[in-house]
Amino acid sequence: MNETETERGERPNKTRLKREIAARAALIEKMTALSDAELRRLGLPEQALGEIARVRAIRPSGARKRQLKFCLKQLRDVDLAPVEAYLDDRRARQLAVNQAFHRLEQWRDRLIEEGDGVIGELRETWPQLDRQHLRQLARDARREREHGKPAGAGRRLFRHLRELMEQADGDT
Repeated sequence: MNETETERGERPNKTRLKREIAARAALIEKMTALSDAELRRLGLPEQALGEIARVRAIRPSGARKRQLKFCLKQLRDVDLAPVEAYLDDRRARQLAVNQAFHRLEQWRDRLIEEGDGVIGELRETWPQLDRQHLRQLARDARREREHGKPAGAGRRLFRHLRELMEQADGDT
């Protein structure tokens, strides 16, 4: 191996560096959306908190981009791994909440459309449910939908399903 090959191997990959800087800039941009309390809980140094506050204070424009670049330069040596882990965890929790919400919507719609047959399936999931109450809520929501009225009974049915889910989650 000659000297030029050694130099090339040690030289940083420019594309990789640009990707890392862009990812770090995107992370700092996401940090501007966090509250001061969240940032403090993550254990960031005061300098980092101040720089993020300066970026946050500027409306989206060229000036904000310049301030973000300056912030990126100032926070070069700050470890942002805890922030990245926190944001990933937060995103996963929000995804789980959204999925649960959609499952409840599907149960509600099936109860309204299919009727009492679905209650048996629901009873397997939530054995503590009150069959009569659920049947009445579904009947009211079905009647409401057929007559084209506002969705008050449908909302009550959804709330009841959410309470059942929360009770089941609290029991485990």
